[in-house]
Amino acid sequence: MNRPELIDFELERIRVLHYTWIAFFITFYVWFNMAPLATTMLRSMGWLTREHIKVLAICNVALTIPARIVIGALIDKYGPRIIFSILMVSMSIPALIFAFGTNFQQLFISRLVLGSIGAGFVIGIRMVAQWFPRNMVGRAEGFYAGWGNFGSAWAAMTLPWLGITFFGEWLGLGDNGWRWALAFNAVICLIYGILYFFLVRDLPGGKKFEGSKKTEPMTVTSYGDLIQYLLWSIPLVGAMAVLTWRLSSVRIGDHMLLSSTAVWIIYAVLALIYVAHVAKTLQVNLPALRAGVPPEERYHWGSVAALNSTYFANFGAELAVVSMLPMFFETTFKSLRAADGNYIMTATLAGLIAASFAFVNLFARPLGGLLSDTMKNRKRTMLIYMVGISLGFFGMANIGKWAGVSETGERIVVPTFDGIWWLFVAIGITILCSMFVQGAEGATFAVIPMIKKKMTGQIAGMAGAFGNVGAVVYLVLYSLVDSKTFFYVIAAGAFASFLYCWYALEEPKDAFAEEI
Repeated sequence: MNRPELIDFELERIRVLHYTWIAFFITFYVWFNMAPLATTMLRSMGWLTREHIKVLAICNVALTIPARIVIGALIDKYGPRIIFSILMVSMSIPALIFAFGTNFQQLFISRLVLGSIGAGFVIGIRMVAQWFPRNMVGRAEGFYAGWGNFGSAWAAMTLPWLGITFFGEWLGLGDNGWRWALAFNAVICLIYGILYFFLVRDLPGGKKFEGSKKTEPMTVTSYGDLIQYLLWSIPLVGAMAVLTWRLSSVRIGDHMLLSSTAVWIIYAVLALIYVAHVAKTLQVNLPALRAGVPPEERYHWGSVAALNSTYFANFGAELAVVSMLPMFFETTFKSLRAADGNYIMTATLAGLIAASFAFVNLFARPLGGLLSDTMKNRKRTMLIYMVGISLGFFGMANIGKWAGVSETGERIVVPTFDGIWWLFVAIGITILCSMFVQGAEGATFAVIPMIKKKMTGQIAGMAGAFGNVGAVVYLVLYSLVDSKTFFYVIAAGAFASFLYCWYALEEPKDAFAEEI
């Protein structure tokens, strides 16, 4: 897709692409509205602690896991247009509740529910795939995802200014300015959710969307694939169990957030959900497998598994890093002074620096899709990117060094070298790492629409859910370790995905055809 076509709004598919990335952008703008205001919230609400912020960061990605699975099935049945509109309108409600929450229970529940808005990404993947040919789908999906993903960077860049300066100082709302900044983007989500329904169509040429008759588990084409599917479904439930375990240690005042009875009830419910999923999957797939699957209906499920792993390692890491990066820069470089002796690092500056990680989404993710389209080997492109991610996070781990232990027992991280020049180097390392992370995401979703076209929603939903599984796992680990160790862990995760892709990912057939 060349530049003239990208701005040719007479083409309906270009209008649909732009309307859809804007919808995705707004969902991420709302989804990641807490991280850049975390330190402001801590100062505004004296009872709120860093432990609470870490718990809320985990909650922010928890329900996105089941939401992406459910949404993936719903868009295959009802079409992306109506589902995207419903999601945005409904999620504006918990966004408003979080903005004006006055106790941890309100913040906790609204943040947990609000995590479902992260499923919006999956909807646009299906929408774009329906409007662009296979030889252009990589760059189209990359553009959609890259510009939409920029919503998280826009939140980091603008919300501290909106909350502290515009609402807090200019409008005289003081310490409550951050609340009105969050309410502002919730209202934007509500309005655009309504508009989107009237701006786009599901299919080109006036065709009517004909979805699947029922929302069911994925269909597979061999007994081996069936086993793989059931095994890869375990982490989707397991991540929720990990979240429950982590929350069970959180104390609110004199009481535990979750009682031991509540914890075991949640474990039991999760186990029943998985058992029901297995039963339904067997009910749907065994008759077809016994009858024999026609060759034209077969697809390589190992590629689904491989791309689950890449999205765990790249998007999962991105969600976790975006959630912690403002606080990482603010705390690591808090002692950095300018020539006049004044401290340099502020919440606003830390938010702007952290936004550099997501800012490159504007071109890095489209570049990943473009390279997947033009290198004529989508698997090789994927492998190169995964190695780059591993090296990038290894570099970020060395932005700081260990310097003793705090009173709470956490290892203290300070800049590896003194001087403002090292801050600029750290920003460069962050941007370079992000180039590989976002590019790998683009390369991942350049392959997904080609595995099995009529199941694109479900495959994208599962891969997207694994991105959130990665985020939950990584954020739980982050809540237990220091930031330097955290970066080493996600570097190792990316390298493990590289090895798995080398083994399991299969180059899709007709990956560069010109038909839609």
